[in-house]
Amino acid sequence: MHRPDTHMAPRRRLWLARLGAALGLALTLGWLTPALSQQPQLHLPRVQLQAGMHLINAQVASTHQQRAIGLMWRRDMAPNEGMLFIFEEPQRQCFWMMNTYLPLTAAFIEDDGTIVNLADMQPLTTDSHCSAKPVRFVLEMHQGWFARRGIQPGDRLRGEVFRPR
Repeated sequence: MHRPDTHMAPRRRLWLARLGAALGLALTLGWLTPALSQQPQLHLPRVQLQAGMHLINAQVASTHQQRAIGLMWRRDMAPNEGMLFIFEEPQRQCFWMMNTYLPLTAAFIEDDGTIVNLADMQPLTTDSHCSAKPVRFVLEMHQGWFARRGIQPGDRLRGEVFRPR
């Protein structure tokens, strides 16, 4: 006959108490509120970028919370609109599409605006799509936006956020 471990109950209660405290802190600080509300981010700052002769109107996600939510819960987006994710330091960036309904292409971009690689991402998946090398910028656009305009790795985007080499 299996006898339950009487020492597990206090450990389990302690773990649940710590989890509850962590979630309470996250809600208090506002880290999870937008994510739990399932509302898209529509009022982030914007920047205008240029890819050859094409203009891009990009929302800027520059905080941890803004980057974590990204384009989640968006059902539509203007044809030349996207989201530019800005990170503090260059590192290998990986993205997924949890709670994201729009098919997107991610452009992983160096500090000077040069596209390192592109990744097509399918809606509502948790597949990882990563930069080929460390970058600080990732631009998400409608899937196929770059391909339809002949923009590919090695091409350079222009905008006030990018530094020349």
